[in-house]
Amino acid sequence: MNNAALRPSPITPSVDFDAKGVQHGHLRLPYSRDDSAWGSVMIPICVIANGEGPTALLTGANHGDEYEGPAALFELAQALKPSEVNGRIIIVPALNYPAFRAGTRTSPIDRGNLNRSFPGRPDGTVTEKIADYVTRHLIPLADIVLDFHSGGRTLDFLPYAAAHELPDKDQEARCFAAVAAFAAPFSMKMLEIDAVGMLDTTVEDMGKVFVTTELGGAGTATARSIEIARKGSLNLLRHVGILSGEPDRGPTRWLDMPSSDCFTFAEDEGLIAFAADLGDAVSTGDVIAHVYPVGKTGIAPIAYRAAMDGVLAARHVPGLIKAGDCLSVIATVTEET
Repeated sequence: MNNAALRPSPITPSVDFDAKGVQHGHLRLPYSRDDSAWGSVMIPICVIANGEGPTALLTGANHGDEYEGPAALFELAQALKPSEVNGRIIIVPALNYPAFRAGTRTSPIDRGNLNRSFPGRPDGTVTEKIADYVTRHLIPLADIVLDFHSGGRTLDFLPYAAAHELPDKDQEARCFAAVAAFAAPFSMKMLEIDAVGMLDTTVEDMGKVFVTTELGGAGTATARSIEIARKGSLNLLRHVGILSGEPDRGPTRWLDMPSSDCFTFAEDEGLIAFAADLGDAVSTGDVIAHVYPVGKTGIAPIAYRAAMDGVLAARHVPGLIKAGDCLSVIATVTEET
């Protein structure tokens, strides 16, 4: 263990994680800045505890421009009663609070991408300090972690809950059982293109059950996507026995991301014109989109084609695209339940 990990976190919780009942408070992170010499970042947190059951950690706005999780979690923090709970629910609806308030993917304070900053440092940047507190003080309390994501301002996804393939197949099975219980319209066996520094990996390395989502995006949340997040949260809490009753399961289509061929990245910049919409079936060689050079008329667009059979699971949102941007994600349909 490095010396930084031995240092105490500068974050102070105003809630008692061992107390019964419902508490609404903050994780206070000192942050000295021009307009507040002894200022703080105040991250909202809710703890609802009763009985002796397991602990669930529910987080949203790991990226600040993703709104389905926060909308559902702020509601649940208000609606859930201790008498309904057997165990403990820790809700952090806006984990990267500076980014959430700014409506940006990364923190406006240090440009930190929280979901690439784990396990964090207690003596690092603001973003690294948040990651460190989650790693050393929140995850160890939890039996299951649900971290809400969507596409933010630049991507839009089919609404799915997801887990990863893991070396520990028993842990993997428990993760996918939780995904099934979440009961999103789609359920994904997810492949990450960059897993370094993610909350996902940190939780999984601790042997916990981890579920993530991609519930739309485009820089907003819809009534439908918020309801998927709210219902999925309740289903997961029922699945682990924190809430009574059985999950309210509906049909879900299981998707897989079997290889890097799922991803298409733009090699050109220009105006993007999609030839397929989310959920559409595509075959190898089909045109997904054309990218038109915008400096002059009369120049043929560049065609981007599917590298595999499947369905369009994600797409670039802004009308203009830059070289290196993720243009699309294709997933294969493996099962319908």
